[in-house]
Amino acid sequence: MRLLKRYTIIGVLFVLVAGTLAHFLYDWTGWNPVAGLFAPVSESIWEHMKLIFFPMALYSLVMIVRFRGSFPCIVPSLGFGILVGTLLVPVFYYVYTFVLGRDFFVLDIADFLLSTLVAFLLAYRFTLSCRLKGCAPLLWGLVGVLFVCFIVFAYHPPDGAIFAAPDRQSSSSAPPKTERIC
Repeated sequence: MRLLKRYTIIGVLFVLVAGTLAHFLYDWTGWNPVAGLFAPVSESIWEHMKLIFFPMALYSLVMIVRFRGSFPCIVPSLGFGILVGTLLVPVFYYVYTFVLGRDFFVLDIADFLLSTLVAFLLAYRFTLSCRLKGCAPLLWGLVGVLFVCFIVFAYHPPDGAIFAAPDRQSSSSAPPKTERIC
């Protein structure tokens, strides 16, 4: 159990670092379309959900390979954690912007941090309690659907507030592409 806790803490740190770096990846690669599938291509809330989703999915594979034999409930628990962490990004964002009337950069960072912490805490607790036993196909099926949506919507987002960039200035030098700024 101590090793699982250590891997969970490392996972939080990995997602925070990888997600932070991913925020800039699209610009750093000269707006490479492949990078844009996995990193935000705009400042939309939807695109920022990728900052948790992809790093946590990657790290979850490491944890599953390492602990599947010792903790049989880790597979559904990590799937649940990925979903919850990813979906908390817009929930926290819309709650705080509704209350305060606008967005704040510091609270956006806190949103990312809190969403990551909650995701891993829930994954850890459900791994130990085994309450999600038998839910792995459903949870990972939903992770798969979300994965496909991220890929498809990266360059072809539907209409909707979650897909639009918030009203704030961007420091990007990216060439204009509809509403895409990063």
